Amino acid sequence: MEFLIILLAAAAAVSAVHGGAGRVLTLERVFPANKTVELEVLRARDRVRHARILQSFSGGIVDFNVAGTSDPYYGGLYFTKVKLGSPPKEFNVQIDTGSDILWVTCSSCSDCPQSSGFGVDLNFFDAGSSSTASSVSCSDSVCSSIVQTSDASCSEGNQCGYRFQYGDGSGTSGHYVTDLFYFDTIVGPSMVANSSAYVTFGCSTYQTGSLTKPDKAIDGIFGFGQRDLSVVSQLSSHGITPKVFSHCLKGDGTGGGKLVLGEILDPTMVYSPLVPSQPHYNLDLQSIVVNGQMLPIDPAVFATSDNHGTIVDTGTTLTYLVADAFEPFVNAITSAVSHSQSTTPVLSKDTQCYLVTSSINEIFPEVSLNFAGGAAMVLKPENYLVHGDPVEGGTPWCIGFQKVQNGVSILGDLVLKDKIFIYDLSKKRIGWTDYDCSNDVNVSITSSKDEYRYAGELSESSSSRTTTSVVLQALLLHMVAVTLGSFYGK
Repeated sequence: MEFLIILLAAAAAVSAVHGGAGRVLTLERVFPANKTVELEVLRARDRVRHARILQSFSGGIVDFNVAGTSDPYYGGLYFTKVKLGSPPKEFNVQIDTGSDILWVTCSSCSDCPQSSGFGVDLNFFDAGSSSTASSVSCSDSVCSSIVQTSDASCSEGNQCGYRFQYGDGSGTSGHYVTDLFYFDTIVGPSMVANSSAYVTFGCSTYQTGSLTKPDKAIDGIFGFGQRDLSVVSQLSSHGITPKVFSHCLKGDGTGGGKLVLGEILDPTMVYSPLVPSQPHYNLDLQSIVVNGQMLPIDPAVFATSDNHGTIVDTGTTLTYLVADAFEPFVNAITSAVSHSQSTTPVLSKDTQCYLVTSSINEIFPEVSLNFAGGAAMVLKPENYLVHGDPVEGGTPWCIGFQKVQNGVSILGDLVLKDKIFIYDLSKKRIGWTDYDCSNDVNVSITSSKDEYRYAGELSESSSSRTTTSVVLQALLLHMVAVTLGSFYGK
């Protein structure tokens, strides 16, 4: 009733603006007055209408199911599902903030894996079976723009092709396709708009390295990088989603978590600015503290330059430190537990490990990675230790950080798990906070076009695609504002 009064007041205001000129409209009932209608029928009709109304809004929250785990003994990766083509076909793709492109395996790939150790069916994209698919030609403006970033080539025929090499030595090549990408947009309290948009993605015809191994085989990779061809950039450039995404990766044995094209809210969030003009999500790591003591590391070893710096990458399972930081880190951990009667340091395959007889949280110290802007990333023992191979005396816990010589430190899933991470591309910053990713999260978006904001809960059961406790009043006022704006603009 309150909303009806607001709408009537809005209509009256519009009438006054147009000189009070009246228009007589004939109204007809959808449901005859002399017949009863079940309440559920009315609710169903309202849900359809709400979806139509809300789909006209520019923007919404898009959430994805997350599966997988950070445990290297169970695959060591997180993945989600995407739907592509007409009719839509579902693909399992790895979540990767260290690359830009979404790609899936093409049906023409003869040497690609046919089965997966993750227990999922592998699917193959067939452009010929999709009524909405189109190849990207070399003359297409999309191709010419990405050729400049070395993400495309036009050496074969007239198809815009690509070739990627990943940090672990694996690679893929193929060609670009444009087709429909399907997603559910959460736009209100228990209101979901079934949406789709054309996106450009890769169709892989050749794969190398770990991508060819059936035990870790997946349908493709979902790149969440900053460049224009990432799905995040493509959708946000059309006002479909905000220019921010978030994830919360569960670190326990069952894995899973949350992935949201939108912003997860938490009052304890801390932020550090992104290093500008970098292709990856580079942060300015300044120091490492172990057990309350700052390690003797020259900050210059973390400085960002060509082939140097610190990046955040969900596509990496472990975490990698430059040699000048790795040695002091391992020494500090060993020193911190040296007086514990419950710990015996051992070496396993040249890795520092520890046999323990009690909880690691009672023995091992907290670690703090300190970044620009005063943002500290606090690591519990499970964020830097992993189970090692059995040795004499039992199964040890081992340092999960790895030493690298090339100057690039990589923060992988080992440290990213059990935390909310926000990649705010509009404000050029990354935020994080400790969180139990099995709990519900509060989500929010801000639309630059319509300047409205709503917040609500996103439950762990992402498949339900619902939100609760949304600030509905803001949506209603926005609806009135849009109505008035459309009249004033005539």
